[in-house]
Amino acid sequence: MPDELPDYNGAVFAAVYKTIEERKQTMPERSYVATLLRKGVDAICCKIAEESGEIIKAAREQTPEQVTKEACDLFFHAMVLLAAKDISFAAVENEFGRRHGISGLDEKESRRPQ
Repeated sequence: MPDELPDYNGAVFAAVYKTIEERKQTMPERSYVATLLRKGVDAICCKIAEESGEIIKAAREQTPEQVTKEACDLFFHAMVLLAAKDISFAAVENEFGRRHGISGLDEKESRRPQ
């Protein structure tokens, strides 16, 4: 990707999630987010599965730019699912913060039933 892109430091993720939440509240007729929300969690999950497959295919066969675009699609649809399930973006950020600096292997081990 071009080097001249700004470093948004997570601000765009927060702004996009805020827009998703606004669409959830107002449910405008001409809104992709509102359309997904009206279809329900199962439809949103299907979109996430579709986007997951697309990013895998892009990673195996396409350019880094295409992988970036597919990652954006996957993140976006995950954000719509979070909104549909009334999970705040802050909750996800807090969970990332909790996990940051912990070995992934140790963190995964801590989630196993005792």
